[in-house]
Amino acid sequence: MTDTAMDGYALGSPDGGRMRVPMRVDPATDPYLKLTADGRRDYYSKNGYVVARGLVADAVCDAARAAFEREVKPYRGHLYRQESANPERHVLTGNGHVLNSLLNIQDFDAQAFPDFRSAGLLAITCEPMRQEIERLLGEPGRVVQSMYFEGNPVTWAHQDTYYLDGEPIGAMIAGWIALEDIHPGAGRFYVYPGSQHIDMAKNGGDFDIAFHHDRYKALVLDVVRKFGLQCRAPAMRKGDVLFWSSRTIHGSLGTPEPSHSRSSITCHFIPASGRFMQYQTRPRRMRLERVNGIEVHCPKSQSRLFNRAVMAVEVAFPGAFQLAKRLAVKILTR
Repeated sequence: MTDTAMDGYALGSPDGGRMRVPMRVDPATDPYLKLTADGRRDYYSKNGYVVARGLVADAVCDAARAAFEREVKPYRGHLYRQESANPERHVLTGNGHVLNSLLNIQDFDAQAFPDFRSAGLLAITCEPMRQEIERLLGEPGRVVQSMYFEGNPVTWAHQDTYYLDGEPIGAMIAGWIALEDIHPGAGRFYVYPGSQHIDMAKNGGDFDIAFHHDRYKALVLDVVRKFGLQCRAPAMRKGDVLFWSSRTIHGSLGTPEPSHSRSSITCHFIPASGRFMQYQTRPRRMRLERVNGIEVHCPKSQSRLFNRAVMAVEVAFPGAFQLAKRLAVKILTR
């Protein structure tokens, strides 16, 4: 059950309690509307996140959503997915929203999905995004990962650095771009301000992602309770972008009103001067393509025959391929 009284919308919190989130952006009380560009940088430095209101133009957001509806949603083949990193067919909610979100817009075949790839990348790499990232990083950035959401898979509380980061650790910045006004019942994005200052277990040993991922998820919630961290889930309008540090605990709340979609794009940036790190220990080789004035990492571009062949093997032998990946990750994170 939810409560839509004037003072907010009641939702279940990540730690099992209840919390209220704002129904909509209130110009009189919203803390982010008052921030200047430099003010956003200072707010980010202190809190580990900030919201930039109206950063991405409505027309850019609309184009990305329309291209998804036209080219991607009707597709019946396998595509790489955010949560599993495996190729899967669409999983639809009862209301027809794609639940298993897409991984790396930049890797989509430019011939099969030309408008989606172009429009999605424009949202990530448009001039206001590039400028904001450079201001927050202190130097130009590189895009190392992206995701597209329509339904809400409900993301557990985590720090991005456990999975990927820049160099030095903590250098990566991510952004969540709202492509539509996000209803609070659709699955609101949340952060824990100040959590970027807390050191947690590294990816390896008893907390490795390959075989002990659940231990890590439980640890994050233990940290939230131990430090008395407060969850925030800002109201997000079309074109708003929520930026957060790779060390900031964040995720997405539940979906009490699944009739609402939450069309959005997540993108991760590292400083152009540093390396891309995986599992906090492994430098990743980058396959860079320049898009709209910024470098974009395209690890599994489906425009390349070799990558299409690899996907075909993953689809044909999913169990064996996934076990091999888990064993390889275990070796990397010992």
